[in-house]
Amino acid sequence: MIRCIAIDDEPLALELLQDNISKVPFLQLVAACDNAMEALQIIEKQPVDLIFLDIQMPGLTGLQLIQSMTVKPMFILITAYEKYALEGYNLDVTDYLVKPVALERFIKACYKAKELFELKHAAKENTAPATAEYFFVNVEYSLVKITIADIMYVEGLKDYIKIHLKSSSKPVVTRMPMKTIEDQLPAKQFIRIHKSYIVGVAFITSIRKTSVFIDTLELPVSDHYRDAIAALTAK
Repeated sequence: MIRCIAIDDEPLALELLQDNISKVPFLQLVAACDNAMEALQIIEKQPVDLIFLDIQMPGLTGLQLIQSMTVKPMFILITAYEKYALEGYNLDVTDYLVKPVALERFIKACYKAKELFELKHAAKENTAPATAEYFFVNVEYSLVKITIADIMYVEGLKDYIKIHLKSSSKPVVTRMPMKTIEDQLPAKQFIRIHKSYIVGVAFITSIRKTSVFIDTLELPVSDHYRDAIAALTAK
């Protein structure tokens, strides 16, 4: 079952949303809220997998709610305004529905969330942190498999990272902090050389005082990580 919350400040819209949710067999409605702050209090106390969310609400708006959460469930935005669609997708929402929402369109969005939910859980079950050979990252509403041995280096870009692979000329771009990817990579196989770079040790071809090379590609080494490089060369 997918645990969900419905949030809308319009009573009739919230009632309709609850009715639609009741028609979907794999959804379990945890709470129905008329404001985002109430929903936040509920989320802090119990796990939620999916939030059905109106955008235009007094106080904390739907988009502000998404931006305020560090650990994000899936979101399906339901709004009367099409103009927020691009901003919603930039926040990696699962789907965007424009009121009035037909039941068949609502159910389609729910199945989209179900597919993503099952993919994420399958990835967690099949990946053992100590011996993992791969992991999955979210790329444009799909989960992309990354083989750890294929990673040459990771580049941090604010809220996103680029994973540069030996097998592909095009990096995989995903929304993820550098700390999160660093924790997923085996410490013996990867080394942090800069706040913006993690490098696969097997792909390093040469080292200088302030940089490392992957063939002809030069990556900077910051002062903070020079001891790690020194320890690597001392082995």
